[in-house]
Amino acid sequence: MIIDCHGHYTTAPKALQDYRDAQIAALKDPARPPYDGSINISDDQIRESLEGAQLKLQRERGTDVTIFSPRASAMAHHIGTATTSADWSRQCNDLIHRVCTLYPSNFVGVCQLPQSPGVPPENVIDELVRCVDELGFIGCNLNPDPSGGHWTAPPLIDKYWYPVYEKMVELDVPAMVHVSSSCNPVFHATGAHYINADTTAFMQFIQGDLFKDFPTLRFIIPHGGGAVPFHWGRYRGLAQDMKRPTLEEHLLKNVFFDTCVYHLPGIELLLKVVPVDNILFGSEMVGAVRGIDPRTGQYYDDTKKYLDALSLSDGDRYKLFEGNARRVYPRIAKRLTS
Repeated sequence: MIIDCHGHYTTAPKALQDYRDAQIAALKDPARPPYDGSINISDDQIRESLEGAQLKLQRERGTDVTIFSPRASAMAHHIGTATTSADWSRQCNDLIHRVCTLYPSNFVGVCQLPQSPGVPPENVIDELVRCVDELGFIGCNLNPDPSGGHWTAPPLIDKYWYPVYEKMVELDVPAMVHVSSSCNPVFHATGAHYINADTTAFMQFIQGDLFKDFPTLRFIIPHGGGAVPFHWGRYRGLAQDMKRPTLEEHLLKNVFFDTCVYHLPGIELLLKVVPVDNILFGSEMVGAVRGIDPRTGQYYDDTKKYLDALSLSDGDRYKLFEGNARRVYPRIAKRLTS
């Protein structure tokens, strides 16, 4: 089985964006109550949005199951209030649940959290519990920068985040560290802000002792870890200078990376530097980079082709495509069996 650990519903029906637009418009008049409209999306509209996109690509590329979450760039936690974020997150998560119900063999849900700048992280716990216990989701996306590019939140190792971590450990679910859109014009969202966040999260983990407090807590750093694999020696050296344990001892029981790296040399580097036990197959297809590479004639985000081009043992191939995902997302076993 081939499990893609990183997928977003980037092709959701237009009615979802219409709801968001109305919600944002209501924020412009403080005298108006929060927008509480509904979204009218039929099952056929959901099917249409997927059949020519994610499902088509699953079949063409030979993948089986996608761990699926709301569109990351649309989380936009910096917009509105905690109420705005709670309403928007619930709508997005409910839609992911409908996708997973219509296509239980193809998609398994991961939730968006209703984060909001300056609002304590424990505010997201009810939605996390609802999505895991009621909707059958197997993880969450955690935004380390709800401010949208201004980085006003404490680092991920700060006890500020501990209430969320305690619940994640209790539920036995991991988090993918994933920022959203950037409202800071200095940072292009997918080309800079995403990669900055991936790199920043890894450095934050080095600086603290988070995993002494939470030895079973698990994070996936997406997009191949940002700049981390290329600068592995820098991080080893920094950890050494700060009298931290080795990266393997300090982080690699808890921190994992995906393969959303869109060229073969990048994948080769990732596999040379990061232990195979810490890498999960992911593509983020129909995501940030949707075009065809003129040098290869293949889609940039068809990351399976890069892995297929490598000389991997059967054991390593199993870990990359299935085994590691099952280990990092243990709740997936029940979903795949059912």
